[in-house]
Amino acid sequence: MPNSTHPVRTIGGYMGLQLPGGKPYYPDLIQLNTARNSLEYILLTQGYTTIYLPYFTCEVLLEPIKRLQLQYHFYKIDEQMDPVIDFEVDDHSCMLYTNYFGVKTDTVRALSKTQKNLIIDNAQAFYAAPIIGIDTFYSCRKFFGVPDGAYLYARSSRRLELSKDSSVDRMSHLVKAADLNVEAGYADYVRNNDVLINNEIKVMSNLTQQLMAAVEYDDCAKKRREHFAFLHERFKDINEFKFHYSPEDTPMVYPLLIAKDHLKSQLIERKIFVATYWPNVFEWTSPDALEYHFAQHMISLPIDQRYNLDDMKYLVETVESLLVKT
Repeated sequence: MPNSTHPVRTIGGYMGLQLPGGKPYYPDLIQLNTARNSLEYILLTQGYTTIYLPYFTCEVLLEPIKRLQLQYHFYKIDEQMDPVIDFEVDDHSCMLYTNYFGVKTDTVRALSKTQKNLIIDNAQAFYAAPIIGIDTFYSCRKFFGVPDGAYLYARSSRRLELSKDSSVDRMSHLVKAADLNVEAGYADYVRNNDVLINNEIKVMSNLTQQLMAAVEYDDCAKKRREHFAFLHERFKDINEFKFHYSPEDTPMVYPLLIAKDHLKSQLIERKIFVATYWPNVFEWTSPDALEYHFAQHMISLPIDQRYNLDDMKYLVETVESLLVKT
């Protein structure tokens, strides 16, 4: 007789994708589909009516804010990317701060001791542990090869009833990158970004959960730290962005600020793809604003686990050769 307690599932058929087993990096956090939806989750469960957020941030964060019809106000940051707090947060409002590039953890700690209703955007700081009592969210796809996914540390005990997301139609850029190259999948990557616009809050898909459980987190972090330290040693004297760097930090990229026109486009021409964080800042601010300067001249050099120190040496040599020419 068959075992009546055996779960109903398919047995046989074709072989599916096999991934090594493992555990998520944040097993106790809420698993969601996107970082922007993590912000919406916080805003819903906390019942805020107003949010203060930096000019220097990604425009997608406005999606949940506008959807919930909250009032929002922008604030400035200084040369160290610390917030210029010229406003007051009351019981019904909150303040969002971004751990820029994963190198502003000291500022996050300081703000956590002084600021009311603080929300930390750790989308660029996956490895920075949440601080107890401080709402914090993370993005998976900024650090790893996954189609979507986010983690949320929520101080509210309220939990939303959510359906589970599906990522099967968001994998083409990752498959093309693995089978061909990153350039072959870029158009699909752009389309995937468009698909994520204004998605409802959902639980992280089964596929993304499995992919995240297969990541070798310690190895990825080790390589990022080594690459970051190497670039910082070579660029710290010419880098206009002066930040405090701790060897314990695991940054997303190396933020090299140099006021040289066309340097970013020249790197891209040489197939060193450096993102602009964030193009919307050009519309939100004026050319004389510090945030405009950051968006225009910050060179976000890749340091992730796909590369080795020889790649970092090539980055340094390429940047230095372009600086000599300009």
